[in-house]
Amino acid sequence: MMANKNSVKNPLSILSFYYWVLEIVIQLMILTVSSGPSELTAVNLRTKPVDYLQMPRGSTFKIAIFADLHFGEDAWTDWGPQQDVNSIRVLSNVLDLEHPDFVIYLGDVITANNIPIENASLYWDQAISPTREKGIPWSTVFGNHDDAPFEWPMEWFSSSGIPQLRCPSTNVSCSGGKNCSFRGTPRLELMTNEIQHNSLSYSKSGPSNLWPSVSNYVLKLSSSSDPEVTLALMYFLDSGGGSYPEVLSSSQANWFNQTSQQVNPDSRVPEIMFWHIPSQAYKQAAPRFLKGKCVGSMFNESVAAQEAEMGMMKLLEARPSVKVVFVGHNHGLDWCCPYKQLWLCYARHSGYGGYGNWPRGSRILEITEQPFSIRSWIRMEDGSSHSTVDLSS
Repeated sequence: MMANKNSVKNPLSILSFYYWVLEIVIQLMILTVSSGPSELTAVNLRTKPVDYLQMPRGSTFKIAIFADLHFGEDAWTDWGPQQDVNSIRVLSNVLDLEHPDFVIYLGDVITANNIPIENASLYWDQAISPTREKGIPWSTVFGNHDDAPFEWPMEWFSSSGIPQLRCPSTNVSCSGGKNCSFRGTPRLELMTNEIQHNSLSYSKSGPSNLWPSVSNYVLKLSSSSDPEVTLALMYFLDSGGGSYPEVLSSSQANWFNQTSQQVNPDSRVPEIMFWHIPSQAYKQAAPRFLKGKCVGSMFNESVAAQEAEMGMMKLLEARPSVKVVFVGHNHGLDWCCPYKQLWLCYARHSGYGGYGNWPRGSRILEITEQPFSIRSWIRMEDGSSHSTVDLSS
């Protein structure tokens, strides 16, 4: 069969095979944290290459994007855990309505600055549990709250005193912090726990020379008829915040430039970008008084952008293959706006943690193989949908 004109052979496929073989050799069994925050259950060994997804034959490839879930917020109160229950309901409803082939957790999975336990992966695991239980593969990127240091509430030092702390790692309520920890869980540890303990995770830590950023990697989406033919490339980047400044570094820009030149040298394969904090370009693309060509339902706040631009957007603007960037971070925005030759899009605030009381939902992304197209819309918790946009042009 003739290959799609937007497709090329994938030079990473051989490496993917070796990664897979190595994983089988070094892992006999792995453990995963179940939906209960203190349980461990055995799961199957990962059996797929780590950078390989494939279009279903005769159908589209659908992705659900969940942003700003903020699990673990105000963990010591009755309000906080109830918000996590509400967020799980959002995840479950969207997954049941859309039946996606893949899920992307687009940062701020947890509110680490509110989590008084040593292993924040317990809350991270709660967030991914609805996707895992339905057997859907996923990937994650970091946001600014995921490894933020614990913030001591000032009211704890008033006459009311420190509350009875609830530490789900032991299911013990105690005064004075016994069995609790306030050290936080670093990005690398969160990612390592996810990868090692979940057979359906396609997440990666990324190159070590990009530290302190973690979750910098690329996944390919292959043609339904030939796994060696690449239909689209999805790049995941850590936009910082929390333990270090909110920025896509020059090193990350160089990594993207080198990687994209290696796997897509002729810019013939469409490329899709995912990170958490919007770049400064979002300020330029944001509608002022009229929506213009922007598509969305929420224009309720100003863009809270990264602290600086270090070259990433210039690279994207110069590549005709880059179709769209997806971000989260701003809970009151869900628009997609054209910017030069590409689109800049927000996801949708999915979690009940975090600021704002706007209705929760998820951005859905649908990729069609023949002819190639990228379509997106917002699916709400109540089942309604809106803001459909064609991102192919």
